[in-house]
Amino acid sequence: MKKRPRSAAATAIRILILILVLGLVGLGLGVYSLARAPLGIPEAGILVTVEPGASTKTISEELGREGGLRSAIVFRVLARALGQEAKLKAGTYRVLPGMGSLAVLELIVSGKQALVRATVPEGFTLKQTAALMEKLNIASADSVLAAARDEGLRTSLGITAPSLEGYLFPDTYFFPNNYPAPDLVRAMVGAFREKVGAALPETLTMAPALFQEKLILASIVEREYRVPEEAPLMASVFSNRLRIKMALQSCATVVYVITELQGKPHPERIFDRDLAIKDPYNTYAQRGLPPGPICSPGLTALRSAFRPAATGYLYFRLVDADAGRHHFSVSLEEHRSAADLIVKKVGG
Repeated sequence: MKKRPRSAAATAIRILILILVLGLVGLGLGVYSLARAPLGIPEAGILVTVEPGASTKTISEELGREGGLRSAIVFRVLARALGQEAKLKAGTYRVLPGMGSLAVLELIVSGKQALVRATVPEGFTLKQTAALMEKLNIASADSVLAAARDEGLRTSLGITAPSLEGYLFPDTYFFPNNYPAPDLVRAMVGAFREKVGAALPETLTMAPALFQEKLILASIVEREYRVPEEAPLMASVFSNRLRIKMALQSCATVVYVITELQGKPHPERIFDRDLAIKDPYNTYAQRGLPPGPICSPGLTALRSAFRPAATGYLYFRLVDADAGRHHFSVSLEEHRSAADLIVKKVGG
């Protein structure tokens, strides 16, 4: 039996199908090539910011300008094909080597932003902390200060003090760029509650007014001590003075008035005119504790203030500037005679 000859139409259809398949394969390979990670991304990656409300087109073009994509068009095609256009989240993202268009798309949809390491040293004031956050492009200094002074936010955090000075725990944090200041403040106060509660369980049931007094004392100790083992002794000096209603006479409070309240540079020396400044925070001019903390104390100062050493000391004097060591005295006469220790050290 003879086979029928293939019709010209059937052959043409097969050829057309082959051409379409090859075309689709070629298109797929082209898209795949464009969707691959761009060349030249540094090992640390590049940071790209997605602004709130930005369209997929705007986002893809920004990624392309920053070198995070081979093709902005491929990114948009993928976003539309996968139904992700409405799911792109604002924020700052780190595009790493090896991330193609699909990986970048998934990153922005996930909302996992690049984090900035922010280390707040012990003894930093509220203004210093705010300035640090602005320097690291985490939040503007003004927004941090406004959040720390917002009455509604303080109330929600259970803090009755007029500001959050002293409550922003000195620690290392990881925040994204352009982070909302209220969320930043909540995180730092949360760290304060957690760390203080773990180190000093008695504070969990302490009356708020007493807790505030101890925190103020801790902030003064933080700015005064340099050798950790002396911190409880300094706390005992201030506690003893408070008990007998003797002025605390802390130079750290005078510096706070000059730098934080008057906005002047940190003084190299304290003069008699500085000690006479009439301000509630000046513990030379006013008896008792200042109205609020003068910095954010670390755990050493906090432990010392809540659990001061049992001594009869009323005075301390710096006798070794290099080592940061002090001489502690019970009487004024002994305190004055301690000045001889400084003279002997300077004289060799």
